[in-house]
Amino acid sequence: MAEKQTVLMTLMGLEIGGAETHVVELSKELKNQGYNIIVASNGGVYEKELLEAGITHYNVPMHQRNIFKMIKSYFLLKKIIKDENVDIVHAHARIPGFICGLLHKKMNFTFVTSTHGVYSTKMGLKYLTNWGQKVIAVSEDIKKYLMDCYGIKSKDIFITINGIDTNKFSPNTSGDRVRDELGLKEDEPTVVHVSRLDEGGSATACEVLINSAYSLCKEIPNIKIVVAGGGNLFDSLKKKADEVNKVIGRECIIMLGARTDINEILMAGDVFVGVSRAALEAMASEKVTILAGFAGYMGIFDDTKLLDAMDNNFCCRGFEPTMVEPLVKDIVYFFKEMPQEDKDRLGKYGREVIFEHYSVSRMAKDCIEAYNEGIKDTNTPHYNVIMSGYYGFNNSGDEAILLSMHKNIERMGDNISITVLSNKPEETKAKYGVDVVYRFSFKEVFNAIKNCDVVLSGGGSLLQDSTSTRSLMYYLSIILLAKMLGKKVMLYANGIGPVSKNFNRQIVKTVVNKADLITLREGYSYEELKSMGVSAKSFVTADPVFTLDSISDEDADKLLAKAGIPTDKDIIGVSVRSVKNWRNEDEFVEEMAYLCDTLYEKYNRNIVFIVMQVPNDIKISEKVHEKMKNPSYVLKSSYSPYELMGIIGRMSFIVSMRLHTLIFAARKRIPLVGFVYDPKIQYYLDKLQMPSGGDIHDFDMNKTLEIIDDMIINHEKYEKILDKSADELEQDAHKNEQYLMELLKK
Repeated sequence: MAEKQTVLMTLMGLEIGGAETHVVELSKELKNQGYNIIVASNGGVYEKELLEAGITHYNVPMHQRNIFKMIKSYFLLKKIIKDENVDIVHAHARIPGFICGLLHKKMNFTFVTSTHGVYSTKMGLKYLTNWGQKVIAVSEDIKKYLMDCYGIKSKDIFITINGIDTNKFSPNTSGDRVRDELGLKEDEPTVVHVSRLDEGGSATACEVLINSAYSLCKEIPNIKIVVAGGGNLFDSLKKKADEVNKVIGRECIIMLGARTDINEILMAGDVFVGVSRAALEAMASEKVTILAGFAGYMGIFDDTKLLDAMDNNFCCRGFEPTMVEPLVKDIVYFFKEMPQEDKDRLGKYGREVIFEHYSVSRMAKDCIEAYNEGIKDTNTPHYNVIMSGYYGFNNSGDEAILLSMHKNIERMGDNISITVLSNKPEETKAKYGVDVVYRFSFKEVFNAIKNCDVVLSGGGSLLQDSTSTRSLMYYLSIILLAKMLGKKVMLYANGIGPVSKNFNRQIVKTVVNKADLITLREGYSYEELKSMGVSAKSFVTADPVFTLDSISDEDADKLLAKAGIPTDKDIIGVSVRSVKNWRNEDEFVEEMAYLCDTLYEKYNRNIVFIVMQVPNDIKISEKVHEKMKNPSYVLKSSYSPYELMGIIGRMSFIVSMRLHTLIFAARKRIPLVGFVYDPKIQYYLDKLQMPSGGDIHDFDMNKTLEIIDDMIINHEKYEKILDKSADELEQDAHKNEQYLMELLKK
């Protein structure tokens, strides 16, 4: 067998508790599989079990948020990692994770963490939590918590289980020794509870059980309650139990403190009350289990509760609080009403659940998978990329650029992290599932750029002053900040211009010449940069949206139906926009309305206006719609780029001023006619070998109608042209990633 890595497990302590038992069982199983396992903690009752398994334990005081103990722990762990030649550090709590995270920045080891529950994020604690390169969560709801509260990516989270040693926890284990020790008689019904009795809620079930003793004794006079577990609340809870026993007049509640013979204690009882790992151990021992914890109450476990219990790792998160009345009701039902065959059936079912879902080997397998992925991360260069663009402004074209770039960069490798600068960060994150920062927060943008490798000024006509000089200066300032912080900059598939003002042209030249690499989506932009005196390395590629996919035809038809668009006739898509300082817009609206009426009457097709930017395109679309004599429809809803492309794919042909409407149509091989308000439109019409209806300032109605006549008659010819031309542009668009990878590797 090939030599396995050395793994250092770090945790707060080794007293009784679910996380502690988890670490002990995992460590023993990994050792059995050939890994060299070392454990560091503040020590406790499980030290002996580790030593008996041949696992070295180091005492490191990671059990308190005490600055002096944390500093001491830092240097002790540093020495252990160095002396033992540790390959993987696996931290199992917030303090060990924080300290190991500091060491990870300076030492070459793979860093993995496990979370066994949820932690408070108040008082800045969120920022003192380090989840490592990979994090192992013990349930799906904890995975969601990690993603929502800490922004951890789904691919970096591995789901595992609390693996149970079914040989140790077995109905074949005897509880006689413990019953003799405690003086439990044959006819004394016994409830067992196991948990760590610490502050923070973990002792809730124990406290409720103690409070239940009065009521239980009325129903079951000779009942016994056995509690195993230590912690900082043990003394106060024992005092309370002693008071209850005094009132009852006998020792009803037995507080054992911290013990390692949990398997025998479980077998000494008739029914178990508790949650998490202890509940699973009871189930493995074929004990009927009442799920009751600080997070909630689920009651007697059976097959109807399996899925909910698995979702919250048998911790009852999301359920009603544990209270005296329901707990007493379930315990009394178990002892006085439940048929013996039901008790036997539930006991056997619980053990079957453990064998199927909670084996120790499965737990080890999950961890090894996380280790291997972490090792890959350690041995593979990791890159952080920032995407700056016109994102979060409800412009479908620019949103399509965002999605295309993000998808293509993601496909370059798992070792590339991407952060998007957005005008509406929460909305962008919710819609597309990307990491975002607010583009107008200097602090957020500064920190993002400071921690990145490359800034991409990404897609669209960002460097232009026809919209405003302010917009131009924003994108230039991002480039300049990146260079000041020593970062690489790539203009990614940019459209350049128009930049009209002489001062602005000079600024563009000065800043853009600092870029490390420039790719441009069309030749006009290349010429425009050269005319401004930009000499930085530049290549003409294509718009990344030529690589974007769409929703299915079936889903597109559903969206059309929802929008009230009839599909009894073929659809002609029309996409118009306003242009700044457009003096003859009203004249264009009249002519476009006449064109749409003619198409409706001549070809008996429905006219649907495609809105690419909400609300800007709605206004001019409605102007044309209102001027028409015949019915037409405006798609006013805010659709994703995937949805818009799918909808366009259900149309017979497209008439458009918008560049990305033309690109969407080309991707779906839908013939198109373009109207030119900007040189980029003419460039792509030429590249796609599709006809132009002319300049918007010089609308030639007769020519446009002739083109559309030919397009309808020779529809297949135009589709074949698009098959070839759009495919070539897709290949050119993928060159953007190739150039980016070369830049990252330099």
